Amino acid sequence: MCDNNSCGSARPNMKPVYPKADKYPEFAKLVDEEKSQVDRRVFTDEEVYQAELKQIFARAWLFLAHDSQIPNPGDFIRTSMGEDDIIVVRQRDKSVGAFINSCPHRGNRVCHVDSGKKSRGFICNYHGWSFGIDGGLRGTDGGVYDKDETFEKSEIGLPPVAQVQSYKGLIFGAFDPEAPSLEEFLGDFTFYLDIMLDNDQGGTEFIGGAIKSEISCNWKFPAENFVGDILHASWTHQSGAQAILGGGVDLGKRYDELAFQASIYGHGIESNLDKVGNTRTLGYPDLVDYVFDLSEKAKDRLGEVRARAIGAVSSSNVFPNFSFLPGQNTFRVWHPRGPDKIELVVWTIVNKNAPDHIKEQYRKGVMMTFSPGGVFEMDDGENWEYSTKVNEGYMTRQQPLHYALGVGTLDEERDLPGIVHKGSKNEANQRLFYSRWAEFMKYDNWDDLQNSKVTLPQNKKQQWSD
Repeated sequence: MCDNNSCGSARPNMKPVYPKADKYPEFAKLVDEEKSQVDRRVFTDEEVYQAELKQIFARAWLFLAHDSQIPNPGDFIRTSMGEDDIIVVRQRDKSVGAFINSCPHRGNRVCHVDSGKKSRGFICNYHGWSFGIDGGLRGTDGGVYDKDETFEKSEIGLPPVAQVQSYKGLIFGAFDPEAPSLEEFLGDFTFYLDIMLDNDQGGTEFIGGAIKSEISCNWKFPAENFVGDILHASWTHQSGAQAILGGGVDLGKRYDELAFQASIYGHGIESNLDKVGNTRTLGYPDLVDYVFDLSEKAKDRLGEVRARAIGAVSSSNVFPNFSFLPGQNTFRVWHPRGPDKIELVVWTIVNKNAPDHIKEQYRKGVMMTFSPGGVFEMDDGENWEYSTKVNEGYMTRQQPLHYALGVGTLDEERDLPGIVHKGSKNEANQRLFYSRWAEFMKYDNWDDLQNSKVTLPQNKKQQWSD
Protein backbone atom coordinates (compact mmCIF):
# COMPACT_ATOMS: atom_id res chain seq x y z
CA MET A 1 0.00 0.00 0.00
CA CYS A 2 2.96 2.35 0.40
CA ASP A 3 6.48 2.36 -0.96
CA ASN A 4 9.61 1.42 0.94
CA ASN A 5 10.63 5.02 1.47
CA SER A 6 7.39 5.92 3.18
CA CYS A 7 6.74 2.98 5.47
CA GLY A 8 9.75 0.69 5.37
CA SER A 9 10.20 -2.52 3.43
CA ALA A 10 8.32 -5.67 4.34
CA ARG A 11 10.17 -8.21 6.43
CA PRO A 12 12.37 -10.50 4.32
CA ASN A 13 11.15 -14.04 3.80
CA MET A 14 12.08 -16.03 6.88
CA LYS A 15 12.28 -19.76 7.44
CA PRO A 16 9.14 -20.79 9.34
CA VAL A 17 9.66 -21.45 13.04
CA TYR A 18 7.27 -24.22 14.02
CA PRO A 19 6.21 -24.15 17.67
CA LYS A 20 5.87 -27.28 19.75
CA ALA A 21 2.30 -28.29 20.58
CA ASP A 22 2.71 -27.48 24.27
CA LYS A 23 3.30 -23.84 23.33
CA TYR A 24 -0.20 -23.31 21.94
CA PRO A 25 -1.85 -22.82 25.37
CA GLU A 26 0.93 -20.39 26.22
CA PHE A 27 0.07 -18.33 23.15
CA ALA A 28 -3.51 -18.10 24.42
CA LYS A 29 -2.18 -16.18 27.42
CA LEU A 30 -1.09 -13.37 25.08
CA VAL A 31 -4.72 -12.24 25.29
CA ASP A 32 -5.42 -10.80 28.75
CA GLU A 33 -9.21 -10.78 29.01
CA GLU A 34 -9.25 -9.39 32.54
CA LYS A 35 -7.29 -6.27 31.53
CA SER A 36 -8.71 -6.09 27.98
CA GLN A 37 -5.18 -6.17 26.58
CA VAL A 38 -3.47 -8.01 23.72
CA ASP A 39 0.26 -8.71 23.60
CA ARG A 40 1.76 -7.23 20.42
CA ARG A 41 3.59 -10.47 19.70
CA VAL A 42 0.36 -11.89 18.27
CA PHE A 43 0.99 -9.62 15.26
CA THR A 44 4.71 -10.22 14.70
CA ASP A 45 5.92 -13.53 16.16
CA GLU A 46 6.68 -16.24 13.58
CA GLU A 47 5.88 -19.05 16.02
CA VAL A 48 2.50 -17.52 16.79
CA TYR A 49 1.80 -17.21 13.08
CA GLN A 50 2.67 -20.85 12.39
CA ALA A 51 0.44 -21.85 15.29
CA GLU A 52 -2.41 -19.88 13.70
CA LEU A 53 -2.03 -21.77 10.43
CA LYS A 54 -2.41 -25.07 12.31
CA GLN A 55 -4.81 -24.18 15.12
CA ILE A 56 -7.13 -21.80 13.22
CA PHE A 57 -6.80 -22.05 9.45
CA ALA A 58 -6.42 -25.84 9.41
CA ARG A 59 -9.51 -26.29 11.63
CA ALA A 60 -12.02 -23.48 11.11
CA TRP A 61 -14.52 -23.16 8.26
CA LEU A 62 -13.09 -20.75 5.66
CA PHE A 63 -14.85 -18.96 2.81
CA LEU A 64 -14.15 -20.45 -0.63
CA ALA A 65 -16.53 -19.03 -3.23
CA HIS A 66 -20.05 -17.91 -4.10
CA ASP A 67 -22.35 -20.23 -6.01
CA SER A 68 -22.63 -17.67 -8.81
CA GLN A 69 -18.90 -17.96 -9.54
CA ILE A 70 -19.09 -21.66 -10.43
CA PRO A 71 -22.64 -22.31 -11.72
CA ASN A 72 -21.89 -25.22 -14.10
CA PRO A 73 -20.02 -28.55 -13.89
CA GLY A 74 -16.32 -27.97 -14.52
CA ASP A 75 -16.47 -24.30 -13.49
CA PHE A 76 -13.68 -23.55 -11.03
CA ILE A 77 -11.85 -20.83 -9.14
CA ARG A 78 -8.51 -20.84 -7.36
CA THR A 79 -8.37 -19.53 -3.80
CA SER A 80 -6.58 -20.09 -0.48
CA MET A 81 -7.25 -21.61 2.91
CA GLY A 82 -4.61 -20.03 5.09
CA GLU A 83 -1.50 -20.36 2.92
CA ASP A 84 -2.73 -23.54 1.20
CA ASP A 85 -3.55 -23.07 -2.50
CA ILE A 86 -7.00 -24.49 -3.30
CA ILE A 87 -9.02 -25.36 -6.42
CA VAL A 88 -12.80 -25.10 -5.96
CA VAL A 89 -14.73 -26.85 -8.73
CA ARG A 90 -18.37 -27.63 -9.49
CA GLN A 91 -18.86 -31.38 -9.90
CA ARG A 92 -20.99 -33.15 -12.48
CA ASP A 93 -23.67 -33.84 -9.88
CA LYS A 94 -23.76 -30.08 -9.07
CA SER A 95 -22.02 -30.56 -5.72
CA VAL A 96 -18.81 -28.61 -5.01
CA GLY A 97 -15.38 -30.12 -4.45
CA ALA A 98 -12.26 -28.41 -3.15
CA PHE A 99 -8.73 -29.73 -3.51
CA ILE A 100 -5.21 -28.75 -2.52
CA ASN A 101 -3.61 -27.29 -5.65
CA SER A 102 -0.38 -29.26 -5.50
CA CYS A 103 0.66 -32.22 -7.64
CA PRO A 104 1.38 -35.34 -5.51
CA HIS A 105 4.37 -36.13 -7.76
CA ARG A 106 6.73 -33.18 -7.18
CA GLY A 107 4.42 -30.68 -5.52
CA ASN A 108 4.10 -28.24 -8.40
CA ARG A 109 1.01 -26.03 -8.62
CA VAL A 110 -1.42 -27.82 -10.93
CA CYS A 111 -3.82 -24.96 -11.72
CA HIS A 112 -2.21 -21.57 -12.36
CA VAL A 113 -5.19 -19.49 -13.52
CA ASP A 114 -7.62 -17.75 -11.18
CA SER A 115 -10.78 -19.23 -12.68
CA GLY A 116 -12.20 -21.15 -15.61
CA LYS A 117 -15.38 -22.52 -17.17
CA LYS A 118 -16.45 -26.10 -17.95
CA SER A 119 -13.03 -27.61 -17.40
CA ARG A 120 -12.60 -31.34 -17.94
CA GLY A 121 -9.65 -31.48 -15.56
CA PHE A 122 -6.23 -30.11 -14.65
CA ILE A 123 -2.75 -31.01 -15.94
CA CYS A 124 0.53 -30.36 -14.13
CA ASN A 125 3.11 -28.50 -16.23
CA TYR A 126 6.04 -30.42 -14.75
CA HIS A 127 5.51 -34.05 -15.78
CA GLY A 128 2.07 -34.02 -17.34
CA TRP A 129 0.15 -35.67 -14.54
CA SER A 130 -3.56 -35.05 -15.16
CA PHE A 131 -6.44 -34.90 -12.72
CA GLY A 132 -10.22 -34.96 -13.15
CA ILE A 133 -12.52 -32.32 -11.70
CA ASP A 134 -13.09 -34.79 -8.86
CA GLY A 135 -9.36 -34.56 -7.99
CA GLY A 136 -8.65 -38.11 -9.07
CA LEU A 137 -5.48 -38.96 -10.98
CA ARG A 138 -6.35 -39.71 -14.62
CA GLY A 139 -2.95 -40.13 -16.26
CA THR A 140 0.78 -39.65 -15.85
CA ASP A 141 3.73 -38.39 -17.95
CA GLY A 142 2.81 -40.15 -21.19
CA GLY A 143 1.93 -43.38 -19.39
CA VAL A 144 5.40 -44.20 -18.02
CA TYR A 145 4.12 -44.50 -14.47
CA ASP A 146 1.03 -46.36 -15.69
CA LYS A 147 3.25 -49.21 -16.95
CA ASP A 148 4.75 -49.70 -13.49
CA GLU A 149 2.81 -52.57 -11.88
CA THR A 150 3.55 -51.25 -8.37
CA PHE A 151 1.90 -47.89 -9.10
CA GLU A 152 -1.60 -47.62 -7.63
CA LYS A 153 -3.11 -44.72 -9.56
CA SER A 154 -6.45 -44.99 -7.81
CA GLU A 155 -4.84 -44.20 -4.46
CA ILE A 156 -3.26 -40.93 -5.64
CA GLY A 157 -4.91 -37.64 -6.47
CA LEU A 158 -5.26 -34.02 -5.43
CA PRO A 159 -5.83 -34.04 -1.65
CA PRO A 160 -9.46 -33.07 -0.99
CA VAL A 161 -10.62 -30.50 1.54
CA ALA A 162 -12.33 -32.67 4.16
CA GLN A 163 -15.64 -30.78 4.26
CA VAL A 164 -17.37 -28.41 1.84
CA GLN A 165 -20.75 -26.90 2.70
CA SER A 166 -22.68 -23.76 1.80
CA TYR A 167 -25.02 -21.22 3.31
CA LYS A 168 -27.36 -19.24 1.02
CA GLY A 169 -24.84 -19.10 -1.81
CA LEU A 170 -21.64 -18.79 0.25
CA ILE A 171 -19.43 -21.88 -0.04
CA PHE A 172 -17.08 -22.73 2.84
CA GLY A 173 -14.48 -25.43 3.36
CA ALA A 174 -12.84 -27.04 6.40
CA PHE A 175 -9.68 -29.15 6.41
CA ASP A 176 -10.65 -30.76 9.71
CA PRO A 177 -12.93 -33.80 9.25
CA GLU A 178 -13.87 -33.47 12.93
CA ALA A 179 -15.06 -29.87 12.58
CA PRO A 180 -18.75 -29.35 13.33
CA SER A 181 -21.10 -28.59 10.47
CA LEU A 182 -20.95 -25.15 8.88
CA GLU A 183 -24.36 -24.45 10.37
CA GLU A 184 -23.04 -25.14 13.86
CA PHE A 185 -19.82 -23.19 13.25
CA LEU A 186 -21.75 -20.10 12.16
CA GLY A 187 -24.37 -20.62 14.83
CA ASP A 188 -26.95 -17.91 15.17
CA PHE A 189 -24.68 -15.50 13.31
CA THR A 190 -26.62 -16.47 10.21
CA PHE A 191 -29.26 -14.08 11.56
CA TYR A 192 -26.86 -11.24 10.70
CA LEU A 193 -25.48 -12.76 7.51
CA ASP A 194 -29.01 -12.67 6.15
CA ILE A 195 -28.88 -8.85 6.14
CA MET A 196 -26.80 -9.27 2.98
CA LEU A 197 -27.85 -12.72 1.80
CA ASP A 198 -31.62 -12.76 2.27
CA ASN A 199 -33.00 -9.23 2.00
CA ASP A 200 -34.66 -10.06 -1.32
CA GLN A 201 -36.38 -13.23 -2.46
CA GLY A 202 -34.17 -13.72 -5.53
CA GLY A 203 -30.94 -14.37 -3.63
CA THR A 204 -27.51 -12.90 -4.40
CA GLU A 205 -24.64 -13.11 -6.86
CA PHE A 206 -21.05 -11.89 -7.16
CA ILE A 207 -20.44 -9.60 -10.16
CA GLY A 208 -17.43 -8.10 -11.90
CA GLY A 209 -14.78 -10.62 -10.92
CA ALA A 210 -12.40 -10.09 -8.01
CA ILE A 211 -10.04 -7.29 -7.03
CA LYS A 212 -6.75 -8.56 -5.60
CA SER A 213 -4.02 -6.68 -3.78
CA GLU A 214 -1.32 -7.18 -1.16
CA ILE A 215 -0.99 -5.24 2.07
CA SER A 216 2.02 -5.46 4.37
CA CYS A 217 0.05 -6.10 7.54
CA ASN A 218 -0.95 -8.87 9.90
CA TRP A 219 -4.29 -10.45 8.94
CA LYS A 220 -5.85 -9.76 12.33
CA PHE A 221 -5.72 -5.97 11.97
CA PRO A 222 -8.25 -5.85 9.11
CA ALA A 223 -10.32 -8.66 10.65
CA GLU A 224 -10.64 -6.84 13.98
CA ASN A 225 -11.34 -3.59 12.13
CA PHE A 226 -14.34 -5.09 10.37
CA VAL A 227 -15.61 -7.03 13.37
CA GLY A 228 -16.38 -3.81 15.19
CA ASP A 229 -14.23 -0.69 14.73
CA ILE A 230 -16.55 2.09 13.61
CA LEU A 231 -14.56 4.37 15.93
CA HIS A 232 -11.88 4.89 13.27
CA ALA A 233 -14.29 6.08 10.57
CA SER A 234 -14.72 9.65 11.73
CA TRP A 235 -10.92 10.04 11.88
CA THR A 236 -9.59 7.86 9.10
CA HIS A 237 -12.35 8.19 6.49
CA GLN A 238 -13.87 11.60 7.16
CA SER A 239 -11.99 13.39 4.38
CA GLY A 240 -12.81 10.67 1.86
CA ALA A 241 -16.50 10.79 2.76
CA GLN A 242 -16.52 14.58 2.46
CA ALA A 243 -14.88 14.34 -0.96
CA ILE A 244 -17.72 12.10 -2.14
CA LEU A 245 -20.66 13.65 -0.30
CA GLY A 246 -19.57 17.23 0.27
CA GLY A 247 -18.88 19.15 3.50
CA GLY A 248 -20.77 18.76 6.71
CA VAL A 249 -20.60 14.96 6.77
CA ASP A 250 -20.13 13.33 10.14
CA LEU A 251 -19.79 9.56 10.03
CA GLY A 252 -20.10 9.09 13.75
CA LYS A 253 -23.27 10.74 15.07
CA ARG A 254 -26.29 9.33 13.24
CA TYR A 255 -28.71 7.13 15.18
CA ASP A 256 -26.30 6.37 17.99
CA GLU A 257 -29.22 5.50 20.27
CA LEU A 258 -30.03 2.49 18.03
CA ALA A 259 -26.45 1.32 17.53
CA PHE A 260 -25.27 -2.07 18.74
CA GLN A 261 -22.57 -4.71 18.49
CA ALA A 262 -23.28 -8.43 18.46
CA SER A 263 -20.89 -11.39 18.60
CA ILE A 264 -21.31 -15.16 18.33
CA TYR A 265 -18.34 -17.57 18.39
CA GLY A 266 -16.01 -14.66 17.59
CA HIS A 267 -18.04 -13.66 14.50
CA GLY A 268 -19.22 -10.08 14.92
CA ILE A 269 -21.23 -7.21 13.51
CA GLU A 270 -21.61 -3.58 14.49
CA SER A 271 -24.25 -1.22 13.12
CA ASN A 272 -25.72 2.16 13.93
CA LEU A 273 -28.90 1.36 11.93
CA ASP A 274 -28.94 4.64 9.98
CA LYS A 275 -30.40 2.85 6.92
CA VAL A 276 -28.19 4.29 4.16
CA GLY A 277 -25.01 5.70 5.71
CA ASN A 278 -22.69 3.24 3.97
CA THR A 279 -24.67 3.32 0.74
CA ARG A 280 -24.38 7.11 0.48
CA THR A 281 -20.59 6.88 0.40
CA LEU A 282 -20.75 4.94 -2.89
CA GLY A 283 -21.73 8.24 -4.49
CA TYR A 284 -24.87 7.22 -6.43
CA PRO A 285 -28.26 8.71 -5.44
CA ASP A 286 -30.03 5.87 -7.28
CA LEU A 287 -28.48 3.38 -4.84
CA VAL A 288 -29.80 5.37 -1.88
CA ASP A 289 -33.32 5.28 -3.33
CA TYR A 290 -32.95 1.55 -4.05
CA VAL A 291 -31.88 0.78 -0.46
CA PHE A 292 -34.66 2.91 1.08
CA ASP A 293 -37.18 0.97 -0.98
CA LEU A 294 -35.49 -2.35 -0.27
CA SER A 295 -35.41 -1.62 3.46
CA GLU A 296 -39.16 -1.09 3.58
CA LYS A 297 -39.86 -4.25 1.61
CA ALA A 298 -37.42 -6.30 3.70
CA LYS A 299 -39.15 -5.62 7.03
CA ASP A 300 -41.43 -8.61 6.50
CA ARG A 301 -38.44 -10.86 5.76
CA LEU A 302 -35.90 -9.56 8.24
CA GLY A 303 -37.67 -7.47 10.85
CA GLU A 304 -37.09 -3.80 11.68
CA VAL A 305 -33.51 -4.00 12.99
CA ARG A 306 -32.02 -5.98 10.13
CA ALA A 307 -33.98 -4.04 7.51
CA ARG A 308 -32.46 -0.81 8.82
CA ALA A 309 -28.96 -2.35 8.69
CA ILE A 310 -29.06 -3.20 4.96
CA GLY A 311 -27.41 0.08 3.92
CA ALA A 312 -26.26 1.35 7.31
CA VAL A 313 -22.85 2.39 8.58
CA SER A 314 -21.90 -1.09 9.71
CA SER A 315 -19.30 -3.81 9.28
CA SER A 316 -18.90 -7.49 10.03
CA ASN A 317 -16.38 -10.33 10.17
CA VAL A 318 -16.92 -14.09 10.12
CA PHE A 319 -14.14 -15.62 12.20
CA PRO A 320 -11.38 -15.79 11.29
CA ASN A 321 -10.87 -13.70 8.12
CA PHE A 322 -14.04 -13.21 6.03
CA SER A 323 -15.57 -9.72 6.14
CA PHE A 324 -18.40 -7.75 4.60
CA LEU A 325 -19.91 -4.28 4.61
CA PRO A 326 -23.69 -3.93 4.43
CA GLY A 327 -24.48 -0.91 2.29
CA GLN A 328 -21.24 -0.95 0.35
CA ASN A 329 -21.97 -4.51 -0.78
CA THR A 330 -18.36 -5.66 -0.57
CA PHE A 331 -17.23 -9.08 0.62
CA ARG A 332 -13.54 -9.67 1.27
CA VAL A 333 -11.06 -12.26 2.56
CA TRP A 334 -7.78 -11.41 4.30
CA HIS A 335 -5.57 -14.34 3.22
CA PRO A 336 -2.50 -14.60 5.50
CA ARG A 337 0.87 -14.57 3.75
CA GLY A 338 3.11 -14.40 6.80
CA PRO A 339 2.88 -12.46 10.05
CA ASP A 340 3.35 -9.21 8.14
CA LYS A 341 1.53 -9.66 4.82
CA ILE A 342 -1.92 -10.47 3.46
CA GLU A 343 -3.46 -11.01 0.07
CA LEU A 344 -6.77 -9.17 -0.02
CA VAL A 345 -9.47 -10.44 -2.37
CA VAL A 346 -12.59 -8.29 -2.81
CA TRP A 347 -15.92 -9.07 -4.48
CA THR A 348 -19.09 -7.08 -5.12
CA ILE A 349 -22.31 -8.79 -4.07
CA VAL A 350 -25.73 -7.75 -5.38
CA ASN A 351 -29.27 -9.06 -5.36
CA LYS A 352 -29.98 -11.12 -8.46
CA ASN A 353 -33.28 -9.29 -8.92
CA ALA A 354 -31.71 -5.82 -8.75
CA PRO A 355 -31.94 -3.74 -11.96
CA ASP A 356 -28.83 -3.90 -14.14
CA HIS A 357 -27.98 -0.23 -13.66
CA ILE A 358 -28.10 -0.71 -9.87
CA LYS A 359 -25.73 -3.66 -10.10
CA GLU A 360 -23.33 -1.61 -12.22
CA GLN A 361 -23.40 1.29 -9.76
CA TYR A 362 -22.58 -1.07 -6.90
CA ARG A 363 -19.65 -2.46 -8.92
CA LYS A 364 -18.27 1.00 -9.67
CA GLY A 365 -18.95 2.19 -6.12
CA VAL A 366 -16.96 -0.68 -4.61
CA MET A 367 -14.03 0.09 -6.92
CA MET A 368 -14.15 3.77 -5.95
CA THR A 369 -14.24 3.10 -2.20
CA PHE A 370 -12.82 -0.33 -1.34
CA SER A 371 -10.20 -1.28 -3.92
CA PRO A 372 -6.43 -0.67 -4.04
CA GLY A 373 -7.11 2.80 -5.42
CA GLY A 374 -10.26 3.36 -3.38
CA VAL A 375 -10.67 6.38 -1.15
CA PHE A 376 -11.28 4.23 1.95
CA GLU A 377 -9.12 1.17 1.25
CA MET A 378 -5.96 3.26 1.00
CA ASP A 379 -6.72 4.89 4.34
CA ASP A 380 -7.18 1.54 6.06
CA GLY A 381 -4.21 -0.16 4.40
CA GLU A 382 -1.80 2.52 5.49
CA ASN A 383 -3.00 2.30 9.11
CA TRP A 384 -2.69 -1.50 9.16
CA GLU A 385 0.79 -1.42 7.59
CA TYR A 386 2.12 1.06 10.14
CA SER A 387 0.48 -0.85 13.00
CA THR A 388 2.22 -4.04 11.88
CA LYS A 389 5.61 -2.50 11.11
CA VAL A 390 5.91 -0.51 14.31
CA ASN A 391 5.16 -3.59 16.42
CA GLU A 392 8.41 -5.21 15.26
CA GLY A 393 10.43 -3.02 17.63
CA TYR A 394 11.73 -4.94 20.65
CA MET A 395 10.80 -2.34 23.26
CA THR A 396 7.55 -1.56 21.46
CA ARG A 397 6.55 -5.22 21.75
CA GLN A 398 6.81 -5.01 25.53
CA GLN A 399 3.80 -2.69 25.66
CA PRO A 400 0.33 -4.26 25.43
CA LEU A 401 -2.42 -2.96 23.17
CA HIS A 402 -5.62 -1.79 24.86
CA TYR A 403 -9.16 -2.86 23.93
CA ALA A 404 -11.13 -1.56 26.92
CA LEU A 405 -13.69 0.74 25.29
CA GLY A 406 -17.22 -0.23 26.29
CA VAL A 407 -16.45 -2.58 29.17
CA GLY A 408 -19.66 -3.00 31.12
CA THR A 409 -22.02 -2.17 28.22
CA LEU A 410 -23.57 -5.65 27.84
CA ASP A 411 -27.15 -5.30 26.58
CA GLU A 412 -29.26 -8.13 27.99
CA GLU A 413 -32.58 -6.54 27.05
CA ARG A 414 -32.42 -6.17 23.27
CA ASP A 415 -34.01 -9.16 21.60
CA LEU A 416 -31.13 -10.04 19.27
CA PRO A 417 -29.04 -13.21 19.09
CA GLY A 418 -25.54 -13.40 20.51
CA ILE A 419 -23.57 -11.37 23.00
CA VAL A 420 -24.99 -7.90 22.37
CA HIS A 421 -23.43 -4.64 23.55
CA LYS A 422 -24.82 -1.13 23.50
CA GLY A 423 -23.49 1.27 20.90
CA SER A 424 -21.40 0.67 17.81
CA LYS A 425 -18.52 2.78 19.17
CA ASN A 426 -17.35 -0.06 21.33
CA GLU A 427 -14.46 -2.53 21.43
CA ALA A 428 -16.60 -5.38 22.75
CA ASN A 429 -16.54 -7.34 19.49
CA GLN A 430 -12.79 -6.94 19.22
CA ARG A 431 -12.36 -8.30 22.74
CA LEU A 432 -14.54 -11.28 21.84
CA PHE A 433 -12.64 -11.77 18.57
CA TYR A 434 -9.37 -12.11 20.48
CA SER A 435 -11.00 -14.30 23.12
CA ARG A 436 -12.03 -16.63 20.30
CA TRP A 437 -8.50 -16.47 18.88
CA ALA A 438 -7.14 -17.48 22.29
CA GLU A 439 -9.60 -20.38 22.50
CA PHE A 440 -8.37 -21.76 19.18
CA MET A 441 -4.84 -21.56 20.55
CA LYS A 442 -5.82 -23.20 23.83
CA TYR A 443 -8.19 -26.01 22.87
CA ASP A 444 -7.34 -29.03 20.72
CA ASN A 445 -10.93 -30.29 20.38
CA TRP A 446 -14.21 -28.94 19.02
CA ASP A 447 -16.27 -29.81 22.09
CA ASP A 448 -14.37 -27.24 24.11
CA LEU A 449 -14.36 -24.74 21.24
CA GLN A 450 -18.12 -24.87 20.69
CA ASN A 451 -18.95 -24.86 24.40
CA SER A 452 -16.55 -22.09 25.34
CA LYS A 453 -17.41 -18.81 26.97
CA VAL A 454 -17.46 -16.90 23.68
CA THR A 455 -21.10 -17.89 23.30
CA LEU A 456 -24.35 -16.48 24.65
CA PRO A 457 -24.46 -15.10 28.21
CA GLN A 458 -26.11 -17.66 30.48
CA ASN A 459 -29.14 -15.46 31.07
CA LYS A 460 -29.47 -14.41 27.43
CA LYS A 461 -32.58 -15.49 25.56
CA GLN A 462 -31.87 -18.56 23.47
CA GLN A 463 -34.72 -17.95 21.08
CA TRP A 464 -35.99 -14.81 19.40
CA SER A 465 -38.34 -13.83 16.65
CA ASP A 466 -38.67 -11.03 14.16
